[in-house]
Amino acid sequence: MVKKIVIIGPESTGKSTLCQELAAHYNTIWVAEYARAYLLQHGTDYHFEDLLTIAKGQIAAEEKGIASAASKNARLFIDTDMYVMKVWCEFVFEKCHHWILNRITERKYDLYLLCNIDLPWVKDELREYPDLESRQKLYHHYKDILVNQMIPWVDISGNHQERLEKAIAAVDQLT
Repeated sequence: MVKKIVIIGPESTGKSTLCQELAAHYNTIWVAEYARAYLLQHGTDYHFEDLLTIAKGQIAAEEKGIASAASKNARLFIDTDMYVMKVWCEFVFEKCHHWILNRITERKYDLYLLCNIDLPWVKDELREYPDLESRQKLYHHYKDILVNQMIPWVDISGNHQERLEKAIAAVDQLT
């Protein structure tokens, strides 16, 4: 049985790095954030409908990861899920696709790791919200979601090493 661990949080909080490090630590695989590849290919001038396409691409990538991890009875680390898509839709467009909301209710995970905003924001060609106020709002959106659902979650903060250690301790509790 695959243990599915999702890493979420605002942009530039170390989600992808943490996924890679956890996958290496547990000698398993991870699912990259589909939005990065999509936006690099199609550009950053996206529309509401693009977010549905991105969400579907994320689910497809996750399904491939689950199939690969299942053959090893392993853990699977997932960079971003439909909660991230929901927050993105609502933050930018003030509405969310029903398809995304339906996937939230259907999909089951074992643990969430919420990356805090205490790392410095790092600019890249895809990031949109360098200001502290937006980062705080986004972080609190994620935290509110996690507080109000039943899956265990852990706030991941500190420097890169502290984050990795906290994440490993949380994953080890899953057994």
